[in-house]
Amino acid sequence: MELCDLTVHQLSDLIKNKKIGVVELTKTVIDRIKKADEKIASYITVLEEDAIKQSEKIQDKINKKNANSPLAGIPMALADNICTKGIKTTCASKMLENFIPPYSATVYDSLLSEDVVLIGKLNMDEFSMGSLTENSYYKPCKNPWNTDRVAGGSNGGGAAVAAGLTGFALASDTGGSIRQPASFCGVVALKPTYGLVSRYGLIASASSLEQIGPITKDVTDCALVLNAIQGHDKRDSTSIKVGYTDYTSALVDDIKGMVIGIPKEYITQEVEPEVKNAVLNAVKILTNLGAKCEEFSLPIAKYAALAYYIISSAEASSNLARYDGVKYGYRAKEYRDLLDLYIKSRSEGFGKEVKKRIILGTFVLSSGYYDKYYKKALKVRTLINEAFIKAFNKYDAIIGPTVPRTAYKTGEKPKESIINIDDMYTVSANIAGLPSMSIPCGMDKNGLPIGLQLVGKPFRESNLLKLAYTFEQNTDFHKRRARI
Repeated sequence: MELCDLTVHQLSDLIKNKKIGVVELTKTVIDRIKKADEKIASYITVLEEDAIKQSEKIQDKINKKNANSPLAGIPMALADNICTKGIKTTCASKMLENFIPPYSATVYDSLLSEDVVLIGKLNMDEFSMGSLTENSYYKPCKNPWNTDRVAGGSNGGGAAVAAGLTGFALASDTGGSIRQPASFCGVVALKPTYGLVSRYGLIASASSLEQIGPITKDVTDCALVLNAIQGHDKRDSTSIKVGYTDYTSALVDDIKGMVIGIPKEYITQEVEPEVKNAVLNAVKILTNLGAKCEEFSLPIAKYAALAYYIISSAEASSNLARYDGVKYGYRAKEYRDLLDLYIKSRSEGFGKEVKKRIILGTFVLSSGYYDKYYKKALKVRTLINEAFIKAFNKYDAIIGPTVPRTAYKTGEKPKESIINIDDMYTVSANIAGLPSMSIPCGMDKNGLPIGLQLVGKPFRESNLLKLAYTFEQNTDFHKRRARI
């Protein structure tokens, strides 16, 4: 296998055994980005000089035995809505095209302390709004399995990891923003429990829904990265003190006695037959491995996408109000007065999808409609929480398709509607703040990956990792690589 095909833990072993140097690995990844990312467009910013300088320092630390992290020397990438001090952070928007943060996100600082090498900042849907990574101000991101297909959204990290353009990636998940591209691109993504990983330094879109999580080639890598980024952060008011967990201890090939629920509402006619067959085959594999799998009803799930779009748009309209052309961000060149400055700066600085959601959010928060839409969505959120709490009294995990289909052809999906029914399968975990991950579980007739979604109890990421790891050890879907 080529270096680009190897997992983080495989690369870590090579570095520790001095079979490859950190500088060599970094240059290999950068060379691959130069050759392949023209087709994929997964990066907005590539930090070639900085990455090589950082890799030289890390190699020196390794030589002196001062770098002991399993992530030491590993190339990684960040979504472009995670702040990096002194490095451009754009949210893939014209509004922040030249924004350079004066501070770094906690997750980035945590990874720097583990001696990783930042390769660059990843493409995404503008301000994380979209499901295809086609709403980027810069360029649409393509699927490395087939560049005529979308990579999924709202983050290009799935494409970058699948294409071997980074060892792993970090991105935010608002309603499936890392799990959906992981499903489309055949990699692993974990959205942690809300509050487990610091959100400080994440440029907010929908604050009560977003959580930063890893995108990796396999489950072991996912556990290693989660070990590094977990923890309470006093600078983040949503961060929760739960103590440290070594998630690698959950990497055990044994799920005997685990009880798994499959919502009937997740296996419907909206699910493509090949996706349905792959998910049911995964259920059969898990059953043969000793888990008890059974169907149950989760009727509130059909309202999840509707509630999600109301809540997320309301929060986005509030969060994005700060971009007014005055303090920072894009400012219109010509304007008559202050009001005209606001109007032109926001009209020119935001893309179509962002404007659409700001308008919807402002509408549902307005007098006369707040009770009718926003307040009702909050009530549905409570019902969704209660439904999952009830389900988890019986089940250790809930599974289903991550997305009801494989990757769309570029331009195939209509963009006029705000509601994306595909999100029904992923948004519930964000609404309820639950841990959820996507792992590869099959391929369709066109050679495109299919994702299996696992949802767990709050702060029980270990259960999901154990379940996912056991599935991996008894299948080979995670070993398949995209060829560009």
